Amino acid sequence: MKKDFKYKCDNCGKIYSIKIDLMLCPVCREENIEGKPLKGILKVQLPKELKNSLSRKKKINIFDYLPIEEKYFPPINVGNTPLIEAKNIQKDLDFKNIYLKFDGTNPTGSFKDRASYLVSAFAKKNKVNKIVVASTGNAASSMAGIAAAARQKTFIFLPHTAPKAKLVQCLQYGAKLIQIKGSYDKAFDLSLKFSEKTGYLNRNTAYNPMTIEGKKTVSFEIVEQLGEKKADFVFLPVGDGVILSGVIKGFTDLKYLQRIKKIPKIIGVQSKKSSFIYNAFKNKKYNFNYKANTIADSISVDVARNGYMAVKDLKSIDGDMVLVSDKEILSAQHKLAKINGVFCEPSSAASFAGFLKMKKNISKNKTIVLLLTGHGLKDIEAALKAVKLPKTYKADINFIMRNLY
Repeated sequence: MKKDFKYKCDNCGKIYSIKIDLMLCPVCREENIEGKPLKGILKVQLPKELKNSLSRKKKINIFDYLPIEEKYFPPINVGNTPLIEAKNIQKDLDFKNIYLKFDGTNPTGSFKDRASYLVSAFAKKNKVNKIVVASTGNAASSMAGIAAAARQKTFIFLPHTAPKAKLVQCLQYGAKLIQIKGSYDKAFDLSLKFSEKTGYLNRNTAYNPMTIEGKKTVSFEIVEQLGEKKADFVFLPVGDGVILSGVIKGFTDLKYLQRIKKIPKIIGVQSKKSSFIYNAFKNKKYNFNYKANTIADSISVDVARNGYMAVKDLKSIDGDMVLVSDKEILSAQHKLAKINGVFCEPSSAASFAGFLKMKKNISKNKTIVLLLTGHGLKDIEAALKAVKLPKTYKADINFIMRNLY
């Protein structure tokens, strides 16, 4: 590994050297119970010599702040996704600064490419060629695509409810699919057992420290792309909580590097039908029997595996959570596409739905960033619930003109 990058246990604070066979804190992982959030999650720590080293005048090279050297990353472009100024939305809502960070332009159409990119490099450096992952769909297709570019093999555990578009992606990339009768949570547990029996590297979010580290890169990009402006609010979708922790870690690292003085107000958004982390954050109670059933499949999680750390991270920066209905999510998805030309999947649209719910409490001069994590073509069946397919016209221009309106 690069010199002085270390792991730190989020539970007990113990420091470890980064190794390919170290996924969770060896001490704290003994407290883990199948089906519950993980304890002993490890975070990558920046070297002390990097503290206060990144002024506003210096251009960010993200590879300087990741624990794996650039030469090990696969030959595919990940990140540097557009930060779109949503001028039409600004005008309609009378807000001055609303930006859409659209990760649907990543190679597999998903924010998850950021984590897969680093996991693949981590495997390559350690001469590992087989990777296992459990997913509702996006992490699966992401790891399959990025691994294909690195000529690595992927074994994927998915629930039977995963959208067909994501299954097709995985198969096109040459991954081995293990589709199970059960939820994402069951797929997660089975994938861990599979990794233990085979010795293959497991990419599961939270479990593999590189997933959180890879996802922090979006925070670096937001700061770089905003230039002289600073983000006041960042809205993001929340499922298992790893994107939430990754974004917070990114801004925390940027403050450590002295690139920013203040961390934005981070607002996590969940569906009312998948609210495990919201309930834990607001009520300080973890319901381990919770069952999710939201149309936003990418954030449909029964028991969030990063639940403990996500709640802790959000509280540490005085962030907040908001719930939205599936109806509000689908409406937000349609508005983003119709008003600003950005077609994202339902889980991504939760960010916009959350902002719409909270906007009355936000100054119209504030700079708002909405994190859109996946492309709308990932889940057409869900998108069809907000629009109507057209009727078929006779191939006659006069007939069309008479019946069009």
